[in-house]
Amino acid sequence: MTEDLYQLTAPWADQLNAGLAELDAAGEFPHDKWKALRESGLFRTHFATEYGGAGHGLTATMRALEGLGYVSHDAGLSFSASTQIVSVGVPLQRFGSAELKARHLPRIMSGEAITAHAITESGGGSDAMNIATTARRDGDHYVVDGGKMFITNAPVADLFLLYVRTGKPGPFGLTTLLVEAGTPGLTVGPSMDKIGLRTSPVGTLAFDGLRVPVSQRVGREGTGFLVLDHVMKREVLFGFSLTLGEMTRRLESTIAFAKERQQFGRPIGDYQAVSHKIADMKIRVETARKWLTDTGAKVERNEDSALDLAATKTVVSEANLQTALDAVQIHGGRGVLTEYGIERDLRNSIAGTIYSGTSEIQRNRIATLLGL
Repeated sequence: MTEDLYQLTAPWADQLNAGLAELDAAGEFPHDKWKALRESGLFRTHFATEYGGAGHGLTATMRALEGLGYVSHDAGLSFSASTQIVSVGVPLQRFGSAELKARHLPRIMSGEAITAHAITESGGGSDAMNIATTARRDGDHYVVDGGKMFITNAPVADLFLLYVRTGKPGPFGLTTLLVEAGTPGLTVGPSMDKIGLRTSPVGTLAFDGLRVPVSQRVGREGTGFLVLDHVMKREVLFGFSLTLGEMTRRLESTIAFAKERQQFGRPIGDYQAVSHKIADMKIRVETARKWLTDTGAKVERNEDSALDLAATKTVVSEANLQTALDAVQIHGGRGVLTEYGIERDLRNSIAGTIYSGTSEIQRNRIATLLGL
């Protein structure tokens, strides 16, 4: 079954890769390609059959996303697709009320409702325990004030999961609230231009007296950090499974180019300067694969995986960046021309060392877990 999931999106490859250069240049979200992902059933993989999902576990879903990363050259679209699964659907399935699940999970799984989670603020990203956006109780509603920044899918989203402060700073002061686009008091900013993942829209949210019914709380009040921990484990594993697929495709295409491209009467792969770069690319890809596979299995077994997740995120994001840089170097002049798409891989890879906790933050976590 897992092998079948790797091929889940393969029949839609031509549609997913059509017109990518133009979409990337315009920074435009490809709604037609989103329809292809909806048709593929990708969004149903990780959700329970009682709500219309496919009922697959965490590692099986990782395999499906790895396949998408391999098939689709549109890393931005793939990133938005991973966010679709993990941002609202995953926490709603685990912590949401029966009414919220019945109302929203079918729309999320079909891809009809695009989703986003609002964690990051302008004053801090990784410092989630000191979120400044507040929600005060007013009868059977919360009143939310503040703002969020760098929110993936925000400009096109229909559903948002807000991480807000309902108590003192610390792990027990956060609460999560589900909000629909168009709710009075919620303002969604336009898509922000960025270096890579350009077809995945990123925007800002502003809350001014936003009233959210208590019935739309996901989990109990003050348990938002537990929700965040559950989500972030899967955000790392799902998002960087995409990356593994992308890295695998990049390695294969670079090997093929090194065998074909001739310089001084020989394929450039004959030269040690090139072959060693490719050997290092292979090592990085397989190291990333092992960390993802082992950590995914550990999380699925509900074992302590805090250090593993931090290491996995660091290893895979940095491997992606380095292999993209190596591919540009090996492709030479073609590597810097937009028509070949090699430079796009490099631009897409840069943000991976920043989102979901920077490499520096991950190393801090590892050091702390080692008792330093």
